[in-house]
Amino acid sequence: MVQNYTIASAPGKVLLTGGYLVLEPTYSGLVVSTSARFYTAIRTTDSNAGLIEVHSPQFDDATWSYSASIAQDTLAFSALPTDSRNKFVETCLFFCLTLLLEQKGAEDFKQCLQKGLVITIVGDNDFYSQRAQLQEKKLPNDAASLESLDPFCKTHATLQTVHKTGLGSSAALITSLVAALFLHFGGVSSMQDTKDRLLIHNVAQFVHCFAQGKVGSGFDVSSAVWGSHHYRRFDPAILASVMDEHVDPKLLLETLSSDNKSWDNKVVPFQLPSGFELMLADIDAGSHTPTLVSKALSWRKSKPQEANALWEELGAFNSKVEQDLRELEAIHTNDPTSYEQAIHQCAQLKATEWSSITNPSDAIQKFVKLVNDFSRVRDLLRKMSVLSDVPIEPEEQTRLLDACMEVEGTIMAGVPGAGGYDAIFCIVLSNEAKQKVRRVWSKWTELSTGPLLAREDSKGVTSVASDAVAGLLNVLV
Repeated sequence: MVQNYTIASAPGKVLLTGGYLVLEPTYSGLVVSTSARFYTAIRTTDSNAGLIEVHSPQFDDATWSYSASIAQDTLAFSALPTDSRNKFVETCLFFCLTLLLEQKGAEDFKQCLQKGLVITIVGDNDFYSQRAQLQEKKLPNDAASLESLDPFCKTHATLQTVHKTGLGSSAALITSLVAALFLHFGGVSSMQDTKDRLLIHNVAQFVHCFAQGKVGSGFDVSSAVWGSHHYRRFDPAILASVMDEHVDPKLLLETLSSDNKSWDNKVVPFQLPSGFELMLADIDAGSHTPTLVSKALSWRKSKPQEANALWEELGAFNSKVEQDLRELEAIHTNDPTSYEQAIHQCAQLKATEWSSITNPSDAIQKFVKLVNDFSRVRDLLRKMSVLSDVPIEPEEQTRLLDACMEVEGTIMAGVPGAGGYDAIFCIVLSNEAKQKVRRVWSKWTELSTGPLLAREDSKGVTSVASDAVAGLLNVLV
């Protein structure tokens, strides 16, 4: 029998510029969403009314059950006993159901809970390191091996022990779960409607902050909802009055409403210029992002003059990089032939050689400017590493990134987000450059470096059909 599923999907993210600075409303970041996505599928079942089963089939011991009912027009919600808890899922279910009850009213909502729910949550393989899988199959850690794995394959780990690759799995998971719940219960009608997406964004930001116990920068949830964009954070004060488990549902719905103009975050759509391909690598030496961030912020607090001067300069060069990228896309739109010639010409040469090209076109001149501006961003991140004693671009990463920039046709190479040891990104101008960069990674001995398959995909949260995603039907419960 064909099951009817409500399915929502949200992408992972890569913060190209704006690491650390996006915590402040003064500065912006450039975040790119990925083809690696999370999926939440919901179906009704004739089992006990109000029983909610959640399955994460990629993990060991990853089934959780909850009970939801209406008592005196308020939500009675509890987790049923199990060996492990899932704080993110539990928090998300509780607050989404609370909001949906407030939005729909008790009578309507009771109808929604007359049947049980089965929820399946999965993420594309790129969200988790596949090294153990490949070793077990005696396969090399390369793109061809990764492509041979089943979609949504088992991690052979628990949620606590899995090695993540830093693509923003918790934000993508929460966004897909919020969207699926609101679609399933009729709290929103469509992921194409801007007001509906605003509500999903605001709810997902709140749930993510509550589950983490703090109001973060929000760029990862923003990317999961809106896709690739220029991001400036919302004022954290907007959530101050509702960060409480016993918050008044009416106040919570008003605060998170798409009509609440206090949400002052800035989202300007973005996509990489034509011919630019994003590449990502997973490095087997994870960094704990909250530790890096708290240490960097301690330095800023203890040496405000030194830190503010550096942040001002870094913010200015981040903006220049974004402007360069946007101007390149404009050049492509206005003169595609000249632009494609420039891509072809520069793909044959190292970035350091582009400034020697005679009679360079506007596009080539802009390529050179982008390389120089992003090089300055890296200089400043390294300076911040030294001053704050935080490994944002550690020396080992510097050597690897410099080796990637030596490949003909590589235009950018850097550490995403808060930096550290666990990931790098490269942007290349040709498939040949992509293969050469992958060869650099495979032969690199100082750090164990493996590719991810994800590319840039500027789509944000969407609803999808169960048969539209390869392998999804095979893992749905």
